Amino acid sequence: MKWITRSHVHVDRVACPWLITRFVDNEAEFLFVPKSVLNSVAEKEGAIPYDAPGVELSHHEGRCSFESIMLKYGLTEPGLVRLAKIVHAADVAEDIDKDPIARGLEAIASGYSLRYPDDEENLARQFEVYDALYAWCRLQVASGK
Repeated sequence: MKWITRSHVHVDRVACPWLITRFVDNEAEFLFVPKSVLNSVAEKEGAIPYDAPGVELSHHEGRCSFESIMLKYGLTEPGLVRLAKIVHAADVAEDIDKDPIARGLEAIASGYSLRYPDDEENLARQFEVYDALYAWCRLQVASGK
């Protein structure tokens, strides 16, 4: 399936493809386009839009897009729930201090964007970060922390 979002990925627009690839659609293809053409390209390509204004899989009712995808696809594994809290805090500016890991994840996302301005390369490189962070989240949940 094709998935589409705005270009110049950052926290949520990296976390969402990671989540989609690992738990929803392991053959996902991602398209990154300017916000001004997102809806028309989504329609033309038959792609599922995410993390963009006015689409289902975006920020709604206090959720970030990562959380909206988890809700839509019934993803409730405790390690993912913990990861979602970090992603939410790192992505939603006014919530940045609601999780102690959030500022670090936001800094990592900013650094990757500076080093890898190509969205596809950025994703490819950051997926390892999310794999590692998810492993840590699972450990934290298992140990009751």
